[in-house]
Amino acid sequence: MKASYDVVIVGGAVIGSAVAYFLMSNPDFTGSVLVVERDPSFAQSSTALSAASIRTQFSNPINVKISQFGLEVIRDFGTLMQVDGQPKPDLNFHEAGYLFLANTPSQVQILRENHAVQRACGADVVLWDRDELAHAFPHLRVDDVLLASYGQSNEGWFNNTGLMNGFRAKARSLGAEVVTDEVVAIDRHGGRVTGITLKSGAKVQAGTVVNASGPRAAQTARMAGLDVPVEPRKRTLFVLDCATSPEGTARVAGGRLPLMVDTTGLFIRPEGRFFLTGCPPVEDPGVDWDDFNPRHEEFEDIIWPALAERSAAFEAVKVVNMWAGHYDFNTLDHNLIVGRHPEVTNFIFANGFSGHGLQQGPAAGRAVAELIIYGVYRSLDMSQVGYERIIEGRPFLEKAVI
Repeated sequence: MKASYDVVIVGGAVIGSAVAYFLMSNPDFTGSVLVVERDPSFAQSSTALSAASIRTQFSNPINVKISQFGLEVIRDFGTLMQVDGQPKPDLNFHEAGYLFLANTPSQVQILRENHAVQRACGADVVLWDRDELAHAFPHLRVDDVLLASYGQSNEGWFNNTGLMNGFRAKARSLGAEVVTDEVVAIDRHGGRVTGITLKSGAKVQAGTVVNASGPRAAQTARMAGLDVPVEPRKRTLFVLDCATSPEGTARVAGGRLPLMVDTTGLFIRPEGRFFLTGCPPVEDPGVDWDDFNPRHEEFEDIIWPALAERSAAFEAVKVVNMWAGHYDFNTLDHNLIVGRHPEVTNFIFANGFSGHGLQQGPAAGRAVAELIIYGVYRSLDMSQVGYERIIEGRPFLEKAVI
């Protein structure tokens, strides 16, 4: 490790690794990059504990386009991230779509409004009435459903740690340095940050500091005397075994079932021979950074009753695994925050993804790299999700948050 780097990235999970990759792979960048990661096992990272899905069914054009770029990267990941002498990384992308169900007039209106935005962006999404839904997925009970939105292509799930590891390995092969340590202080003089202090005692000068520290983003920002409205919010995921699995019964997508978002807000998708499910908690407080205790009661109280009502296939299920992970939750508007601080301009935020970090990581990494290299966005204008709205208290709302 050197005494000075052009860019220091605080956090080495999918966002920090994506920033490092897009910097190092750009021929216009000739600088040095240091990634600081406190836990190289990533055992409690949002990346490793996520449901690892990607969709184009959002309500804002920028979020649709962010995921469309993420999909481009996922599809070409093996070629993009191949390191000499190593096999091509395979993200095992399951392109089975998302299915949103609506059973109230307000939910129907949201699906229709979202669909118009998605189609305008070129997303392959269709709206189905009750009969069309029942035909496509005969295992579902649909008497209460008024409308469904289904992604026919370009949606699904993939290897979460594979995405992170691919970015990191390629960035390192291109010259980025990754160190296992923890940032405990950030030096700032007026309108600039100048360096960091590590838990090991090392001091490193920095031309730019990128905050990619996930649910700990507020801790990192405070070290520079700044604020960001991000806190850990706990989400519990359950893996189910079905006595009679409905996988293979669909009349679309080669029989594969999609990730379904029920009218109740819970989601469920295939996970190998099992199913992965979770739901928004009834109460959703911020939690301690080290609180990863699953909320066992969510399955019995919320998830199983709703699943059993939606499909006979989910009446007889058994929980075979469960875990809790953290959303890096943006308390202002549940949307990503990407961009420079307007007063401390060499401090860049890549935070607050609120459960969408994996699918938005490629676009966020490219955007931060472009800001550093060119001073402006060149590929996709991300100014709508910049830090300025945080200062102004101006939410950038997204209707399709899971």
